[in-house]
Amino acid sequence: MADSMTQSAQISSSQGLADGQNSVAAKDSKMSDSFLSSSPVSLIQSPQVKDLVHWRDPKKSGVVFGLSLLTLLSLAAFSVISVVSYLLLALLCVTISFRIYKAVVQAVQKSDDGHPFKALMEKDVSVPPETFRKHVDASLTHINRLLKQLRKLFLVEDLIDSLKLAVVMWLLTYVGAVFNGITILILADILLFAVPPFYEKNKTQIDHYMEIARTQVNTTMAKLQEKLPGAIKRTKAE
Repeated sequence: MADSMTQSAQISSSQGLADGQNSVAAKDSKMSDSFLSSSPVSLIQSPQVKDLVHWRDPKKSGVVFGLSLLTLLSLAAFSVISVVSYLLLALLCVTISFRIYKAVVQAVQKSDDGHPFKALMEKDVSVPPETFRKHVDASLTHINRLLKQLRKLFLVEDLIDSLKLAVVMWLLTYVGAVFNGITILILADILLFAVPPFYEKNKTQIDHYMEIARTQVNTTMAKLQEKLPGAIKRTKAE
């Protein structure tokens, strides 16, 4: 009787452990899917952004590219406070001028059309609590994932990844000596609107050379990993 009770307790314990592991795995999978669906990569791959950077509508893409580039160039020449102040001042000049113009037209025509921005003023601009919580949860997911990744890199959980980070940081010291942050953002903005159309026209050739480069990098990293001591090699099986 005692043996059967012990065996049943062990079976129930093992089943509980398995159920707990399955629930944790399901939770991790759900969090991973949620992260991927709300990550910046998914934002860049959204249809609206893809249409903009691929110049599906040249007028819309030109306006967005021109305004973003103008804003970045203004930030390179002036302070953030000056740029924001000038933008808001320009917006106020446009709205006040339009308001006065419509008031004069209504006075001359003796019409009663009301406020010219009435339709916009009646729109609800409040942020729903559900939307706010959704974005906060998505941001928290990004922050937690970043903190975990930084812990792995700086505490050298994987020597290869930590060495990669060291090389990237070393290269960025040379980039920082030549460019400042605004200049890099300007170049990134130009590349964002220039590279996708170029890649779309030369996709086959670019993919071919990228595959060659990826193969070379993987081969080099594999050779480097083989030369490392066994205690610090990557354990893929884990």
